[in-house]
Amino acid sequence: MKKLILPLLVLASTGAFAQSYFSRWPKGTSPTEIGTRVTERFIATPHTNFNRPGPPKFITYPETCTWLGALTFTRLAGNKALNTQLAERFEPLFGAEENLIPPVLNVDYAVFGSVPLELFQQTGDKRYLTLGQRIADEQWGKPSREQVKKILPAILPWLDKGLSWHTRFWIDDMYMITALQTQAYRATKDKTYLDRAATEMVAYLDELQQANGLFYHAPDVPYFWGRGDGWMAAGMSELLRSMPKDHPARPRILKGYHTMMASLLKYQDADGMWHQLIDDPNSWPETSSTGMFTFAFVTGVKEGWLDAKTYGPAARKAWLRLITYLNEQSDIREVCEGTNKKNDHQYYLDRKRVTGDLHGQAPLLWCATAFLRK
Repeated sequence: MKKLILPLLVLASTGAFAQSYFSRWPKGTSPTEIGTRVTERFIATPHTNFNRPGPPKFITYPETCTWLGALTFTRLAGNKALNTQLAERFEPLFGAEENLIPPVLNVDYAVFGSVPLELFQQTGDKRYLTLGQRIADEQWGKPSREQVKKILPAILPWLDKGLSWHTRFWIDDMYMITALQTQAYRATKDKTYLDRAATEMVAYLDELQQANGLFYHAPDVPYFWGRGDGWMAAGMSELLRSMPKDHPARPRILKGYHTMMASLLKYQDADGMWHQLIDDPNSWPETSSTGMFTFAFVTGVKEGWLDAKTYGPAARKAWLRLITYLNEQSDIREVCEGTNKKNDHQYYLDRKRVTGDLHGQAPLLWCATAFLRK
């Protein structure tokens, strides 16, 4: 029995430290209050097309990510009324708005499947499982090698290593692909989906992570773009949460995660924010990346992967500064607009800063969810 005392004390101590940093919020700043505001704002927002006029042709990935965050937040917050409204938002997609379901043509479209898979886990309604699992399977099963030769022949060698035909080695993918496949694993308990996500993540770690722990946007774009690295941080965090400790890929992914978190800690501003280009202090403080990094810190502390005394205060500082960017309409400011990749430093500095973009709303809800997890 004596041998168990120290590990138990360590776990209890970690939990106590985490709780001390993630509680006693000033009025109006708690994750529950902020999450509720941002969820209500999302429910009141129609399907949007990347801030362009008119409705989208398909549900966009920023909406998907915000929807997913709202669903997980309301479940943990016990807000049944908002949770029901989020499910009701989906119902037309089984009927009159079925045309808005994205085709499984790329990572940005396919991540949509994570929402019905979450709804299945919360409701048990198999309509959601059927839809979400189909999308997850198509991400690996289509198209044929002959079609790939026409679409993106450069990835053919990667297909032989078990990667998705959606592979393109942009860091954005490491949330889009792994979120979908991890959700499919959570919904079905089929290890195939977890193995897919893990295999993909290890390949991206090997290809894109640099010696300083951060990630180039793509192999031919040697810049540490804030939100791009944010997708990676969030993707690793979510994948690791579902990986058994004996999974063969877990040590590699955890190493990549630890290396990245240590680097992010060094680049965090004194006020808690991170910048549009992480290693360029002259670039502007950017909210979507800050939200994603905060989520990764909070998750790491809660799960015991990160030292609570070190990362707990950093996460709290980031959250309290981040939410000062929320306006009276619960729209967050200083969000980098949707961004392609380009081998041009100035391109990233010149991206528009927008308000209320769902790229920025989503990470707020992920953070609120992470704070509420036990």
